Amino acid sequence: MSTSTLERILDAAAEARVAGYAGTGAASRPSQRRCAEEPGSRAAVFAPFVEPPQLRAAGDGDGSTLHFTGFASVYNRGYEMWDMFGPYTEQVTSGAGANSLARADLDVPFVLAHDSLRRIARTTVDGSMTLSESTVDDVEGLLVDAPQLDAGDVDVAYIAPKLRSGLIDEMSFRFRIVRGTWSPDWMEYHIEEYDIHRGDVAIVGYGANPHTVGAGLRSQQLPRLEDLTDSQLRQLETDLHALRKQQSADRAPSPAQIAAMASLGLYRG
Repeated sequence: MSTSTLERILDAAAEARVAGYAGTGAASRPSQRRCAEEPGSRAAVFAPFVEPPQLRAAGDGDGSTLHFTGFASVYNRGYEMWDMFGPYTEQVTSGAGANSLARADLDVPFVLAHDSLRRIARTTVDGSMTLSESTVDDVEGLLVDAPQLDAGDVDVAYIAPKLRSGLIDEMSFRFRIVRGTWSPDWMEYHIEEYDIHRGDVAIVGYGANPHTVGAGLRSQQLPRLEDLTDSQLRQLETDLHALRKQQSADRAPSPAQIAAMASLGLYRG
């Protein structure tokens, strides 16, 4: 895939986005936000461990409890996302979770693969887990600290050796966008505030196939933008330009609307 082809795809998506969000302003949230081109893909943020996750014996060291630390999101680093118009770059900005994390009733479980029934810690259980916006070795993000994981829990016993061996090396978090803005060229979206209350932080599989759906099931592996062939990219570019034209056409007033505006002196043709 050539760089120029990729740039044309991003430009076409931005043009379609301008037409689709016209009149709503740069604060518009991404519509149909997701991790890949497939409309059913999960809308989540994935954070490869910036260093090996810390999983060690806790308590008296007898191995009955384990202490986990890791980033569920890394701030100020762009990652590829898609909306209804095509691909764009998204990033979470510093302090975006401050208001949500300050809630006295904050309820966030620590789960496997975003499966709410596979909980291994929770902020509402004393000493179970804390979430904070922290910086470690120049890496800033949402830090998960779970100091008392039960080594006898079936899900902890399942994931612990995979973390130690590096077979699993990413996290993700589920949240709601409260506030954000698009860049002037509509190619980047910055999440300025998110709400994680009653969302989750999760240990997930490799990011090339991140679209976890349902109870531990995975959807079909979908290609990333840079993995598409030139012919696939050209077709995507054509489709995006068509979408932009359709969005513009959809905003044109109907004959009845024109007549009504003309009767009020609001339409000059």
